[in-house]
Amino acid sequence: MKKDEYLIPMERIQNCIFLIRGEKVMIDSDLASLYGVETKTLNRAVKRNLDRFPEDFMFQLSKEELENLRCQIGTSSLEYGGRRYLPYAFTEQGVAMLSSVLRSGRAVQVNVAIMRAFVSLRRLLATSETLTRKFAELERKLEGHDKAIKSLFDAIRELMLPPAKPKREIGFHAIAKQRKTTNVKKT
Repeated sequence: MKKDEYLIPMERIQNCIFLIRGEKVMIDSDLASLYGVETKTLNRAVKRNLDRFPEDFMFQLSKEELENLRCQIGTSSLEYGGRRYLPYAFTEQGVAMLSSVLRSGRAVQVNVAIMRAFVSLRRLLATSETLTRKFAELERKLEGHDKAIKSLFDAIRELMLPPAKPKREIGFHAIAKQRKTTNVKKT
């Protein structure tokens, strides 16, 4: 294996990727931890180079988004010594841009590992979407089969029922006797 594959396990990176505002992003504190720097150092480097980080590369989370994120990952609240500022979220392009802002050997290696994690996640999602589509198609086919099988079972059940006995009539039946007539020829 290569040196950068030993640097950070792929699972650790993938666990730091969240879906916020319909984008796969990483939070500044997680990135700082992976790069081996303090969060304030990472954010300071980004603020010095804001022209490299447009809205589609990086955005600041709202309070609601932060609360939702806390519920997902179980971080401490702001009231008990947590963050004083809302965190920044970096898209895949923003993470790629970080390697040009943070100029260390580790930053380059971590960036390569993070890009591989994004690619791996993208492949996994594509496979998942294909499986989901095939599963939905199979469900649609089975629904048609289910209806046909149900009507077949209903028909078999009807055939299995004993034949209906004719109802016994109430009352008497008069049987009329036929009169015998003789053939008499009139002359």
